[in-house]
Amino acid sequence: MHYLLRLILPRLTLAVITLFTVSLIIFWAVEFLPGDTATRILGRDATPERVQALRQQLHLDDPSWVRYWRWLSSVARGDLGESLVSNVPASVASAGGRQRRAVADMILPRLRNTLILAAFALVLYIPLSLLLGIVTALYRERFFASALSAAILVGTAIPEFVVGIILLLTFAVVLPLFPPLALIDRAHTPLEVIYTLTLPALTLTLAMTAYAVRMMQSSLISVLESDYVRMATLKGLSRTRVIFYHALPNALGPALRVTVLNVAWLIGGVVLVEVIFNFPGLGHSLVDSIRLLDTPVIEAIALILAGVYILANLGADLVAAALNPRLRTG
Repeated sequence: MHYLLRLILPRLTLAVITLFTVSLIIFWAVEFLPGDTATRILGRDATPERVQALRQQLHLDDPSWVRYWRWLSSVARGDLGESLVSNVPASVASAGGRQRRAVADMILPRLRNTLILAAFALVLYIPLSLLLGIVTALYRERFFASALSAAILVGTAIPEFVVGIILLLTFAVVLPLFPPLALIDRAHTPLEVIYTLTLPALTLTLAMTAYAVRMMQSSLISVLESDYVRMATLKGLSRTRVIFYHALPNALGPALRVTVLNVAWLIGGVVLVEVIFNFPGLGHSLVDSIRLLDTPVIEAIALILAGVYILANLGADLVAAALNPRLRTG
């Protein structure tokens, strides 16, 4: 219990500082981009009068630090603010009165979709990574394990969008077993959701598994050659007990770190996969917001991604401590 408190409390304090730093960096990075939201919305053919009128409506004429403080104060109260872009057609923007949409209403449905896809991919990724890592480590001198390791090495060099295109052409065009578009909003039952998300989930799983298996394989081989594993074997313990009770818990650390990075990547970095399968996820929203310089939406998504990364790192440390007694007593 004392170990958990010593681990969690400093991390939570550091998390708050990290989120504030991320928000500050993201805000000023967007500020330094050419143009502003008004010019991105109205386009190049807009007159200066229309651009200036929209700038005033969006409060873009206020100093940068004023706008950042206004947004930060709103977030501190639990309000992510309003989008600068949503529901702003050019005719409405030039005429005046308009209704702006809350950022939370925009990104929460996309976040829900991304979390569903990420959960599906992780359900496939975790057992597959463990199985392949154990097999390639235990039977590394066999031909089939060497061939499997070579295939995994090739997999690490193939970008995820290439894997997605191959799966799309194979299982949606040549063999029409799954839908080519991951339109999750049209799926109404769990089975329909699984059926709709199978191809993008497989794409993400294959992209993540190659790295995790490589880390798991090298770590497990090192642990299997350690003195305490040899001692356990000499004591007459069964091979299964030696592997699952002595070797595997100590070899999971590097694989957990890779999984942490994969989780963060799943939540916001799968834009190309979302584009290929037309999936309405958080990464797609982030790209659209950057294109239009919708700062409140960009900031909100950046905070979500940073929060997921922080929580994933903390969870990895807790799981590693639960599996490895040396970390709890160190």
